[in-house]
This record gives sequence, C-alpha cells and structure tokens, in this order.
Amino acid sequence: MADINAVAKQFVDFYYQTFAADRKNLKALYREHSMLTFEGTPIQGNTAITEKLESLPFAKVQHKVTTLDAQPSSPNVASVLVSVTGLLLVDDSENPLNFSQVFQLMPEGNTYYVFNDIFRLNYG
Repeated sequence: MADINAVAKQFVDFYYQTFAADRKNLKALYREHSMLTFEGTPIQGNTAITEKLESLPFAKVQHKVTTLDAQPSSPNVASVLVSVTGLLLVDDSENPLNFSQVFQLMPEGNTYYVFNDIFRLNYG
C-alpha cells in the first residue's frame, strides 16, 4: 500500500487547489455512486455533486488546512479515510469560517476517487 499520509496530502492539496481554480473540474474526482453530504444534505453522483459545488454563492475561496489525518479504511482494499479541519476564506471576507471535511478515497487503477465526502462548517 502507498504511504497513506502522502496520498492524503497530495489529494487534499489537489482538491482544494482545483476547488479554488474551477470547481467544475472536481467532477473527475467523483463517480456516479459517490456521495457528498454537504451541511447535512446528501447528494449522490458526480454530476449532482459538481452542480452543488458550482452553485455555492461565492466567487473566490481559499481553504487553509489546519489538520490532516489519514487512516486505511478497509483491510481488503487500499482505501483511505482522510479527515481535514481548517479555515475557509470566501470572496473578500476577513472573517474565516471553520470547516471540517472527511473523504473516503477508493483506489482505481493507479489513482483514487472520492467515494464519500462529508463537509460541515463548524460554528461556535
């Protein structure tokens, strides 16, 4: 199995850079059976997930990762569970929002795709 921490770091860097540059390009990371739970609302399929991400009401976004943890998520498949916490800066706001996001990455050939994605803003 590949070094899961390296896989997680590479994935998270790519995901958030792509999110900031052009969210529609995230579609390639999901499959039709992939699931996103965004603020408690479940969304399934790469097209529906991408439409949701593209519809978010901001033009610019920057994710500042505070913590990144990874674990193998199956004894039989080289899947990876990735947990991220951090700060989210949208548009020209000076007040960052706290967020947490969990990804389950499944192997596919020499790469991974997002099987599960859970995103929450953390208030309080």
